[in-house]
Amino acid sequence: MSDSHAMETPLAVEHEARPELRHHFADEQQQRNAASLGMWWFLGTEIMFFGGMFCGYLVYRRMYFTEFAAASRTLNLPIGAFNTVVLLCSSLTVAMAVRFAQLGNRKMQVRMLLLTLVFGLAFLGIKGKEWGDKYKEHHIPTFNHYNVISGEGALTNVKGNAELLGLDKITDPVKRQQREAEIQQRTKIFYSLYFALTGMHAIHMIIGVGIFIVITWMAHKGRFTPEYHTPLEIAGLYWHFVDIVWIYLFPLLYLIDRRGA
Repeated sequence: MSDSHAMETPLAVEHEARPELRHHFADEQQQRNAASLGMWWFLGTEIMFFGGMFCGYLVYRRMYFTEFAAASRTLNLPIGAFNTVVLLCSSLTVAMAVRFAQLGNRKMQVRMLLLTLVFGLAFLGIKGKEWGDKYKEHHIPTFNHYNVISGEGALTNVKGNAELLGLDKITDPVKRQQREAEIQQRTKIFYSLYFALTGMHAIHMIIGVGIFIVITWMAHKGRFTPEYHTPLEIAGLYWHFVDIVWIYLFPLLYLIDRRGA
């Protein structure tokens, strides 16, 4: 009994000296590897989730390319591009926060994390403004009197869209009405996918902001050291994934066909 107790004591003392090390791990490296594996498995499920949405989008885009291109031209390209830059900057600040944690520089680590939160909230604010503009333009498919051909926010108000959709060549009123109804239905699919994809991405961004508020508080309290900063690294993986999703969304939604627009 005493020999067994003597053998267990050094390990118990070691865990007490390193409170961040959970009792079921032998050392920090094993704990870090387990956490990384768990996050990568989670991100794999996220890839499958977004992958299904992307596949649905690509199928419809191939079927209704002209209508999707015309609807894409109504999106605010400068705002979308600026938001892309904002997210890229946020990924940079996350990477720098991890680096400063490795160097043991708590002050700069906290600053980089605060900048990450600023960039994340800026992205959400800008996206909210863009959604508000689409609401005013009646581009939300649930509008009862939603009309993409006439009125405020009409597709034909965008330079080159009338020619792209072939409306300028239709003189027969009946055929024009049929074509307009066709455009109406197909562009609704685009806007439905636009709000679904960007909305789901925004939900992930909100979750990420919540995670990084906690991570920033932990950094401020000095919880991360050069030897232990696993939560920061794992949160960074999640943040980079969300940024990568937007890197795909931006060209798919905003850059379908800008020729003549």
